[in-house]
Amino acid sequence: MAISALLRNLALTVCSALLITGTASAATPATVTTSSLHIDATAAGASFPHFWEQMLGSGRASLALRDDYRKDLDAVHQATGVGYIRFHGILDHDVGLVQRDAQGKISYNFSYVDQIYDGLLEHGFKPFVELGFMPPELTSDAAALHPFWYHPNIAPPKNYAEWDAMIGALAKHLVERYGIDEVASWYFEVWNEPNIGFWTGTPAQSSYFTLYDHTARALKAVSPRLRVGGPSTAQAAWIPDFLRHAHDTKVPVDFVSSHVYGDDTADNVFHTRENIPRADMVCRSVDKVHKEIAASPYPHMPLIFSEYNASYANLPNVTDTVFMGPWIANTIRECAGKVAVMSYWSFSDVFEEQGVVRNPFYGGFGLIAADRIPKPAFNAFAMLHKLGDKRLALDSDSALVTRRDDGSVVIALWNYAPPVGNTASYTPGEPAGTPKHFSVDVRHLPAGAHATVWRLDATHGNAVATFDQMGRPDFPSREQIARLREAGKLAAPESMKVSNGKFDVTVPVQGLVVVELH
Repeated sequence: MAISALLRNLALTVCSALLITGTASAATPATVTTSSLHIDATAAGASFPHFWEQMLGSGRASLALRDDYRKDLDAVHQATGVGYIRFHGILDHDVGLVQRDAQGKISYNFSYVDQIYDGLLEHGFKPFVELGFMPPELTSDAAALHPFWYHPNIAPPKNYAEWDAMIGALAKHLVERYGIDEVASWYFEVWNEPNIGFWTGTPAQSSYFTLYDHTARALKAVSPRLRVGGPSTAQAAWIPDFLRHAHDTKVPVDFVSSHVYGDDTADNVFHTRENIPRADMVCRSVDKVHKEIAASPYPHMPLIFSEYNASYANLPNVTDTVFMGPWIANTIRECAGKVAVMSYWSFSDVFEEQGVVRNPFYGGFGLIAADRIPKPAFNAFAMLHKLGDKRLALDSDSALVTRRDDGSVVIALWNYAPPVGNTASYTPGEPAGTPKHFSVDVRHLPAGAHATVWRLDATHGNAVATFDQMGRPDFPSREQIARLREAGKLAAPESMKVSNGKFDVTVPVQGLVVVELH
């Protein structure tokens, strides 16, 4: 390594560790950006529900039967307390719900359905039931298979009476097994992304509305307490039309759902030629739908983004790296107050849409890589879980300040920079940017208050750095997996002295810091 590179790495390490107790005038290197934050610990604050950790997505339903999937569930639940899990495929052939005999008679087998939902409940989660895809026994087109590795059928039903009967039988069984009070706390979402390649009905929108109408009415016929919604569209689409249709036809709707990803284009989402950065696309889309609902016949309809992430592709420099810490924190900051639930896609790389995973860091969507290796995004969720439920006013695009019920002030600070690469191949290198120095002054802290600091950056909670040192093997040995799990753990917290409510923190490029003052 060149001497200049060694010095640069040393400087970044020093900046990462720099925790200066003193005033906002503390000296900082010329290459560091400085930001001064002034906070009143006793300010009234606004309600700040943890909408980003109410639900997480996952791979298809049958994966929930696997031991590694359930171990990842436990890890996520312990770190974040997430309540709901959403997945595709509860109606797919491999779950075995629908059977048709030689005489054409339909029967239902709930064995795997029960094992899947029992497993979620036993591990502390509730189902967010995405009703899809089409059972082959009911399809109007056996050849309408999605290119996912497991090839779900995406055609409309051949006979809506059979579809209605299946939905009713499933709902009735769930109520009988788990009780109406439990199942009424679930969500039922009709299909997945019918506006793109997951639905072959024509015209796409009106034929989906037919599917929705039949499904919603079949569910409500079992119990009006069951919650149903849609349209579960990609790219924040169809919401005004969907709500207008529901109102005009008096079809039940309890929530609106849609999806968006950081690299969706302005053309697809807004029908403009803007260049919207990855940092802003998700919340620009949330704001769009939030306003559409406010202008609809249902201005207070709950909004659920049941899928989102920084990328819809497998980009190792995005979803596997510490880039995700600042990206997630900034997304929470921008989206707060505009959405009831946002579901990160997904919680685990026990995932098979592109086939069997062969490399733990291939750019998968999960918070946890294959072999139960925590990614930086997992640590970001664990750190941001510490935020309180009152948000204190602050004019900053790189910080969130909250207060807990016990009076503790919790501050998230980050240094956003775009990912190094934007391809399906991993690109080594350092992100462009400079460290960011925060001089923080918190008024009205209790006497003797001190700080606990958690960090996520290139040298804290980053298993990818260790994976790079190993040469990025496709199939790590058991010893290597153990090392990666250890490297991926959330870094131990640091203690920091606070002097008259003042402290200083330097955050490296693509770093995230959470400070708890108590």
